[in-house]
Amino acid sequence: MQNATLGRAQIDDDALFDPLRYAMASRDADIMSMVRDALDDGRAQLAFQPVVTADAQHNIAFHEGLMRLTDETGRVIPAGHFMPSIEESTLGRQIDCVTLYLALRHLRQNEEMRLSVNLSARSIGDGEWRRILDRGLMDHVGLGERLIFEISESSAMMLHENVMRFMWEMQPKGVGFALDGFGAGLTAFRYLKDFYFDLVKIDKSFVKGIDHDPDNQVLVEALIAVAHQFEMFVVADGVETEAEASFLKGIGADCLQGYFFGVPGFEL
Repeated sequence: MQNATLGRAQIDDDALFDPLRYAMASRDADIMSMVRDALDDGRAQLAFQPVVTADAQHNIAFHEGLMRLTDETGRVIPAGHFMPSIEESTLGRQIDCVTLYLALRHLRQNEEMRLSVNLSARSIGDGEWRRILDRGLMDHVGLGERLIFEISESSAMMLHENVMRFMWEMQPKGVGFALDGFGAGLTAFRYLKDFYFDLVKIDKSFVKGIDHDPDNQVLVEALIAVAHQFEMFVVADGVETEAEASFLKGIGADCLQGYFFGVPGFEL
């Protein structure tokens, strides 16, 4: 309760004269308080969603680890509900640290697992985040070969020199990199050859209804062609129907992810 009071005290005074701004500022303060309390109480965990091969077998290639927090009532809250409000704050860096810590712990406990987690480019320069990563890779030989960092297009381009340097440092350790939301962000194709992305994840907005949407069909075929030209695997994200999966397989997608193949869950 004290954290919530402090959060509201930090709301810009100008917002008091604008009901909409006040409502938005109050919401953000409540979210930050909830996240802070959940992290302090250890109420963070990863949910796992499978990424499967596009062939008929649909074997699991790896899982994506998605951050989930639990509030005081026991309600599970997906990252999409709180990350937009805290991504640029210190809490955003803390979330990345906890996500990495949990991912490394799961990889240590399950030697057959391959796991991807989201990473903000800003966290690459965070001392605590880097210490967690370095300790995890140093203490468990070969663990890096089962770890994939997913970086959004906007994040990669915001600090592209830092991201490229980090990728170069991680190459000898076997760590993989995925370009998340491919096609929907700011990545200039001329930069793709400079990055060390192993795979791209085509943005969900292009996948939805692709079996009957000519515009999405043209766009996704072009994105797959670009990715394959740069020797990157292609994951089509947001697959919800068999028709979408079949069409994506036919135009060359390597892997598929979405509710059609499994919702995020805490059990593997």
